[in-house]
Amino acid sequence: MPLYLTRFSYTPATWAKLVNNPEDRRTAARQYIEAVGGKMHGFWYAFGEHDAYTLYEAPDNVSMAAMAIAVSAGGALSSLQTSVLLSVEETLEALQLASSITYQPPGDGE
Repeated sequence: MPLYLTRFSYTPATWAKLVNNPEDRRTAARQYIEAVGGKMHGFWYAFGEHDAYTLYEAPDNVSMAAMAIAVSAGGALSSLQTSVLLSVEETLEALQLASSITYQPPGDGE
């Protein structure tokens, strides 16, 4: 199954709720991905551009998109970004396939 890295931030209102009632959000995050047949590999909070990161495994892009849409629709996040992660083997395969493509920058061809 494909791996997905998510980066998200909470709204100020969500942080206020968590300050008043601290809770371990890993449990909820695990339930969301399991609802689409996936698995959570990790959940981390961070300083910087995003408040938290998760590493998920999901059956396919549609399943992961469904989970991301459902979570985003809940209104607790100010942002949510998802990246599909490629293994080294997948990247090597893509590099080999890319060598068969002849690219022409705009304005350099016909």
